[in-house]
Amino acid sequence: MISQKLRVLFAGLVALTMSLAPLTAAHAATARIKDIVSIEGIRDNQLVGYGLVVGLNGTGDGLNNAPFTKQSLQAMLERLGVNTRGENMRTGNVAAVMVTANLPPFQTQGTRIDISVASLGDASSLQGGTLLVTPLLGADGEVYAIAQGPVSIDGFKASGNAASVVSGVPTTGRIAGGGLIEREIDFKLASQRSLRLTLRNPDLTTARRIALSINDFIGVPTAAPEDPATVRVSLPPRFNGNIVDLLTDIEQLVVDTDQTAKIVIDQNSGIIVMGKDVRVSTVAVAQSNLTVTISEGATVSQPAPLSQGTTQVTPNTSINVNQKNSDLALVPEAVTLQQLVDGLNALGISPRDLISILQAIKATGALQAEIQVL
Repeated sequence: MISQKLRVLFAGLVALTMSLAPLTAAHAATARIKDIVSIEGIRDNQLVGYGLVVGLNGTGDGLNNAPFTKQSLQAMLERLGVNTRGENMRTGNVAAVMVTANLPPFQTQGTRIDISVASLGDASSLQGGTLLVTPLLGADGEVYAIAQGPVSIDGFKASGNAASVVSGVPTTGRIAGGGLIEREIDFKLASQRSLRLTLRNPDLTTARRIALSINDFIGVPTAAPEDPATVRVSLPPRFNGNIVDLLTDIEQLVVDTDQTAKIVIDQNSGIIVMGKDVRVSTVAVAQSNLTVTISEGATVSQPAPLSQGTTQVTPNTSINVNQKNSDLALVPEAVTLQQLVDGLNALGISPRDLISILQAIKATGALQAEIQVL
């Protein structure tokens, strides 16, 4: 009898747990640590260079309008043993370009990366061009890669005597695998004894939850939050001096993320985005629309037959002012974001009017959220 009661009680607990599980999952915003943080030292590095694209079909820079292209072309030819100083150069098949690339972390010498090319002068198109050897520099002025190869563009330009068509941006392009890494970034991840995890969305609560999750998993105090954007992780003894093993284990841990109550407004497009923690106290809102209509016309007055009068034209302006007043509408205190949205939608106003109303509610102190205007 007792065992039967225990089975019934156990079944009831299982059913209650299963019924509450969807509610918990619906309200908890969980994410893996690897998706919400960046690891110190694991980052891209930006590279930039200046080069020449040759082989254009008359769509390159005008050498008279782009003196830097002419100087670069002369310097390149001199390095190849061709002296063109003082000569009148009229080629239109060369364009000066800026070359950019991202150097991924831990890439070795000889690895190829993608390159972006953008015209610097008055070239009309880079179609069919080839980038000559261009050194790519890092922020420290050192050469980290060399770029060269045929340029692929997304747009095109076609023109005739009386019309032209341009699609996309034919003065920019890419070279897939056009960069060759010559220098490696000197950073030894495996030899580090501690690293910092940087939150992509800084928050004190989330930083503390990340540290607690890591410490619970490791079993010893390994992580500690330093500020809303940083969690420092030290290497515990049981990982044999290899922090890569530690990062591999902790990046899969799941934590509940938190965020500040914020409303983001883009006034140019009328877009409004609200966070889930936005709350509003009970307020009354009234909004009126003012419409002014101006119409212009003319009244023509003709003189009588056989009279000596002249035709007169009299301007006629009609101005109509229409002001639509609305009664005070009550926006009740909202406990959830859905209730707040329902209350604001009940006002029946446009998004641009809603922007002004949200800012006015914030001014009264009834909106518990930060408003960020883009």
